[in-house]
Amino acid sequence: MLLRNRLVAATAVLVPVVFAAVLIFTQDNFGGASIVAALLAIVVAALGVYITATTTLAARRQNLFLKRLRSTTASETSILTGLLAPIVLINLVQLAVILTVLAFTGTAPQNILMLIVGVLAVEALFLGFALCTAGVTNSPEHAQVTILPIFFLTFGVAFWIALTGTADLALVKRLIPGGAAAELIIEAWNGIDTGDAISLLLPTLAWVLVTFVISTQLFKWEPRR
Repeated sequence: MLLRNRLVAATAVLVPVVFAAVLIFTQDNFGGASIVAALLAIVVAALGVYITATTTLAARRQNLFLKRLRSTTASETSILTGLLAPIVLINLVQLAVILTVLAFTGTAPQNILMLIVGVLAVEALFLGFALCTAGVTNSPEHAQVTILPIFFLTFGVAFWIALTGTADLALVKRLIPGGAAAELIIEAWNGIDTGDAISLLLPTLAWVLVTFVISTQLFKWEPRR
């Protein structure tokens, strides 16, 4: 899908890299490396996983590829894993390179383990949202509309936290999808204790669970009518 569709390839690879380069070179304007790391994790995953996976699944459904695969002996889980795992892997490599560059150009992360956990939680969150959104998306072109609410919601809460911090309305920010994950990445970069990080991880894991449960009801294998 990435090789056949230049728009999808640009969304998954080129746009995140350009966005990352801009933030890294202007990181002082955003309050330092920790805040930029959170913005990058949310936006790069939204572009590289959420939008790309939604578009890919919609395209594969439209050309009956999903229907044909489902008629084989392969399980539904293995079919979706085969389609989505490369997208997630590419995005993880991108983020690893981007955050490494950020660490060398700014301050280094103090709790690398929780930073990794936070990034993986973000990936799982957007993967779950992609499965949900793909269920209500008729075509790759339609995906340009259906992805907007979740994209702007997560993008918005990440910038909200970057601009105002986490002291005010902390509970509200953490309950919005992506908010707790953004705060976790910020605090992990600054050196949060692993025990304290659990409370920031739980809201994201709850959203992951909700999205995967909902996706079992929304996801369709045949073209939507």
